[in-house]
Amino acid sequence: MVVLSHLHMESSGSSLRVHALRLGPGQELLSSLLALVEERGLRAPFIITCVGSVTKATLRLANATTENTNEVVHLQERFEIVSLVGTLNKEAHLHVCLADKDGRTVGGHVLGDLEVFTTAEVLVGEASDLHFDREMDDRTGYPELVIKPRS
Repeated sequence: MVVLSHLHMESSGSSLRVHALRLGPGQELLSSLLALVEERGLRAPFIITCVGSVTKATLRLANATTENTNEVVHLQERFEIVSLVGTLNKEAHLHVCLADKDGRTVGGHVLGDLEVFTTAEVLVGEASDLHFDREMDDRTGYPELVIKPRS
């Protein structure tokens, strides 16, 4: 992982810290992002933007349940990352959209194996006034985002 820059911005009551990094061939995107969060001690991190390419991805598709593993796909071909969004903390919640050589797209919840092909340029923001956590939500059956003011 190569950290390119570090920027701090403030405006009327809220502040944003930006962490920029570039990953190279063979690096795994999800674990690298989680390592950045851990190393920097980020408490309310989220993806601002990402461009790059991958050769592998493991995604859970829409409406998948933990019992139905048929809705988990393991992809192995070259894809452009056309979108990456989500929050990062001890249990990252990321969604990705990938385009193949013909421009067809596939997207879903990132489970891992996002292996970089040539590069991944990522901007991670942190809301300096907040703390993100995850707690099990009985209504959804998943650990969901809990947003708290930073103390």
